[in-house]
Amino acid sequence: MKSILIVSAVQQPCNEDRQTNLDFSIAKIHEAAAANADLVVLPELHLGPYFCQNEDYNNFDLAQEIPGPATEILSAVAKKLKIVIVSTIFEKRAPGLYHNTAVVFDKDGSIAGKYRKMHIPDDPGFYEKYYFTPGDLGFKPIETSIGKLGVLICWDQWFPEAARLMALAGAEILIYPTAIGWDQQDSKEEQQRQMDAWVTIQRSHAVANGIPVIACNRVGFEQAPDSATGIKFWGNSFIAGPQGEIKTQANDSETKLLTAKIDRSHTERVRQIWPYLRDRRIDAYNDLSKRFID
Repeated sequence: MKSILIVSAVQQPCNEDRQTNLDFSIAKIHEAAAANADLVVLPELHLGPYFCQNEDYNNFDLAQEIPGPATEILSAVAKKLKIVIVSTIFEKRAPGLYHNTAVVFDKDGSIAGKYRKMHIPDDPGFYEKYYFTPGDLGFKPIETSIGKLGVLICWDQWFPEAARLMALAGAEILIYPTAIGWDQQDSKEEQQRQMDAWVTIQRSHAVANGIPVIACNRVGFEQAPDSATGIKFWGNSFIAGPQGEIKTQANDSETKLLTAKIDRSHTERVRQIWPYLRDRRIDAYNDLSKRFID
């Protein structure tokens, strides 16, 4: 196992047709491979515009089976470039049963594993409960040739329980493919608070678990169907180390390939000097399994 990993995240717009978006993602994967990256992460549902801004049964036609056309293409790219790829796909599991699913391709092109989004939001402009069944694969890291990857998706990133369970199961990196942005009607101050909270909570997961985090968001404005409203995806993708330190970050508008080095020995050292897992009071946490404590 390599002691130092080179990891990348692709911040890209996803507002074109499927082939154009996929071609863009693949071009950036090639760019990451040219920089000797071992891993590249793509934004949530990068194959197309964020269709969850409204409820339309026609959008179920966008779903694909896994394995399917997109996974076959990305599998071939991973094998050719000898790079691990994390992609998120609208999965058609069975008639009437759909998931928001991350697929991890190993360097040999095989599908190392899947993660189905567990926390499903339902907010104005983010009507995901209409489309996605909550995941049923649990919070289990995906074992690859470069280590165990704790892949979670977007809304999952706000929940410390998800990050902790991934870490307890041996995840060496937390990975968050994301599609999150601003309501244009919110004030600039509110928009800034939201984005700051998004960065802070994920850096906190790095700190609390002593492992690096990769947060990969899309960027650009996407208008809602049959409406003058839409979402301005705020980008700000970043890679953080095990103490939450920002190694590299994009801004709210640029298309960018982010690349950083992760030193396993540094991660281990951080966990030695900040032994949170050692000092957890597992005898006193039973109430965490309750919805609310009366």
